[in-house]
Amino acid sequence: MAIDEIKKEEEIASNFIHDFIDEDLENGVYSRVQTRFPPEPNGYLHIGHAKAICINFGVKNKYHGICNLRLDDTNPTKEDTEYVEAIEEDIKWLGFDYDNVYYASDYFDFLFECAIKLIEKGKAYVCELTPEQMREYRGTLTEPGKNSPYRDRPIEENLDLFRRMANGEFEAGSKVLRAKIDMASPNLNMRDPIIYRIMYAHHHRTGDKWCVYPMYDFAHPLSDACEKVTHSLCSLEFENHRPLYNWFVDELIEGEKPRQIEFARMNLNYTLTSKRKCLKLVQDGIVDGWNDPRMATISGMRRRGYPAEAIRDFCEKIGVSKAYSVIDFALLESCVRDSLNQNAPRAMAVIDPIKLIIDNYPEDKIEEIEAEYHPDHPEFGKRTIPFGKELYIERDDFMIEPIKKYRRLFVGNEVRLYKAYFVTCTGYDLDENGEVCAVHCTYDPETFGGDAPDGRKVRGTIHWVYSGDCGEAEIRLYDRLFDVPNPSDEEGVSSFEDNLNPDSLVKTTAYIEKSLKSAKPGDRFQFMRTGYFCADTDSTAEHLVFNRTVALRDSFNKKK
Repeated sequence: MAIDEIKKEEEIASNFIHDFIDEDLENGVYSRVQTRFPPEPNGYLHIGHAKAICINFGVKNKYHGICNLRLDDTNPTKEDTEYVEAIEEDIKWLGFDYDNVYYASDYFDFLFECAIKLIEKGKAYVCELTPEQMREYRGTLTEPGKNSPYRDRPIEENLDLFRRMANGEFEAGSKVLRAKIDMASPNLNMRDPIIYRIMYAHHHRTGDKWCVYPMYDFAHPLSDACEKVTHSLCSLEFENHRPLYNWFVDELIEGEKPRQIEFARMNLNYTLTSKRKCLKLVQDGIVDGWNDPRMATISGMRRRGYPAEAIRDFCEKIGVSKAYSVIDFALLESCVRDSLNQNAPRAMAVIDPIKLIIDNYPEDKIEEIEAEYHPDHPEFGKRTIPFGKELYIERDDFMIEPIKKYRRLFVGNEVRLYKAYFVTCTGYDLDENGEVCAVHCTYDPETFGGDAPDGRKVRGTIHWVYSGDCGEAEIRLYDRLFDVPNPSDEEGVSSFEDNLNPDSLVKTTAYIEKSLKSAKPGDRFQFMRTGYFCADTDSTAEHLVFNRTVALRDSFNKKK
């Protein structure tokens, strides 16, 4: 399909990556577009991966191309099928379909033959320098490196040693295969990089077939080429690796070759995305696994109740650029609120309850109040809410001595009970500790539905649940895991764990309206006047658990 036809058929916001692709198509460099998403299965995907997923699959959709999932499983000591399954689930949950699933290990035979080819061309050699010696020989940014004493080994000797490495004749770490490029290159990545190392480790797919494994910088470009990827999109830290990427494909691939294009990675404040540090949080028991709702992992955000469309919207709003920037966590939360405000059914839950007693309401009277699930979506339907003499309300909806402009319950003040009646506070009871345990009021029977026939107005409306037919639920109030914007970079602390927010999780028990009793894990709601909540995977019919996804408004900075 011609580029002009593509542009007319589908209007998608353009960026510099699209500009490069448009140029390649117009110049006939490629006649099609193919990308890939190539995570290493050594951990769970995080919000930064979501950006890469949206970019790669967005290119596929814009150009009616192909996007494959390729698992970069070249390091068997850190990889696991658990991570593979989680990666596949996360991509599908985000709303994307990959055309094929490949593994770097699918190409191990091909990569091994490529290494042989480099040796035969005199462009790779077996080196026996120790890691310390190799660092010394490598040089610095201002000083060239020195050639390894093994650099000029004869081709036949290198072939023999490399095959013996693959046959398991040498100890791990005793020998490596290096590309022979330029030890004086100003780009350190070009100073005879390692392309194969000895590693005696069981691989999750190939078992014990191999004891030599390719390095990422060698496997990645050749895997791209083998799959016929046209545009290899990656984050900006690989920009200095691009000359090496091109060197390998130029030396080893005939015909069409992939083009690497870099974009700035996502840096989100108040979070960690380092897999190593996230793993430590899990191993140290600071969080409840990779899918803890406080984690920046996609599975954690899903469990917390973030909609997939909100994450996609967030990635679209931050855009694609080459400039380093730090994104405010509040923008992500804003996207989540926007989505849930449109799509989450409304319900009532009282998280910090005190009893409200309507003294003049008949003892044995119970009314059924009809309420819509969403004011803008009649198709969501309606539910009935029981109403009686004794209710639960939020503790902060009553004050003995009201502050200025306080519009809720205090002695003598009249408020509206949502969808029910006007009530006037007449008094309160204290427990043995001097704390308010019950509030008393009277109601106006003429105000059913929340309006007074005489036209009088009240300035406050509060929510409630009927004590005779409400349910109990565990409420987990989640907030940001760290209380500083850059938890791993703060000065004067010994580790990122010193920056943990002590209030990132608060558990409490709430009373919930009857309709919430049937909530299933993953169901999302707006708890009126409180926030957006999601039924947790820990929920059972006997014990409901709701996670706070996000508050109705950003209160984090106010607390700070």
